Amino acid sequence: MSSHTRTDSLRRRRAKVSAVAVLAATALTGCSEEAKLGWMPTERGITDNADMILDLWIGSWIAALAVGLVTWGLMLWCMIAYRRRKYETGYPRQVAYHAPLEVFYTVVPIALIMSLFFFTVRTQAEILDPHENPDVVVQVYGKQWAWDFNYLTDDVWDTGIQGHLDGEEGVPERVPTLYLPVDSDVELQVTSRDVIHSFWVPAFLEKADMFPGRTNNINITTGQEGSYFGKCAEFCGEYHSEMLFNVNVVSQAEYDAHIQSLRDAGQTGALGEEYSRDSYPGADDVLPVESFDN
Repeated sequence: MSSHTRTDSLRRRRAKVSAVAVLAATALTGCSEEAKLGWMPTERGITDNADMILDLWIGSWIAALAVGLVTWGLMLWCMIAYRRRKYETGYPRQVAYHAPLEVFYTVVPIALIMSLFFFTVRTQAEILDPHENPDVVVQVYGKQWAWDFNYLTDDVWDTGIQGHLDGEEGVPERVPTLYLPVDSDVELQVTSRDVIHSFWVPAFLEKADMFPGRTNNINITTGQEGSYFGKCAEFCGEYHSEMLFNVNVVSQAEYDAHIQSLRDAGQTGALGEEYSRDSYPGADDVLPVESFDN
């Protein structure tokens, strides 16, 4: 076999391997969760706020892409139109200023910033607008390192324990779980028993800080049944990574059954401030938990 034939055979073989690799990578990417969501941070329909945040996020990327395309186009045009020709010598003609371009480079960024500011403020106002008559009101207490849920509308409570990450299966089933009915206006009143925490459900695309002695609200309308993972998003001590919880958005019948199970277990009323760290007798003389790490 001649060297030329061997070279052609080797090239064909390499082309086949490359094609298989590309197809495999494409197939694997197509099976990923990110690809299924279209590389969006969450799917639509989970909550009304998540949809508004997603629209703002997509719009911001479209604006950024448009600015990038214009910038790259202008750069490419300058490199081609004003490149040095073979017959040219010396420096190109120097321009002290270019009024139209300077106006363009001033007005366009200001217009873009004002547009992004307008849409951001409008979305934020809609997200923070409270429900007049929410279907469900839940008080959420963060504590080192678990969660308490007071279902104020139904006058029952639930509590959970720290989700120990010991490498064993079943951690999602052991952490506290917040139940919410689907297609309902929900008000979450979040606060803390000890240090600063943060209530975060990534699929909801929003979170709220939790301060001792202060209440912040999250107002959402649930739109899709499912189980969603949540965590504390504020470093709150040694076991911050194990401060986990679940949110189950279920049918009204399943929600009512869960509430009834709490009532049957005698968990009526609400877990109040009496269980917060600063409410214990002599709490001012007790060192914070983090101080024992030193």
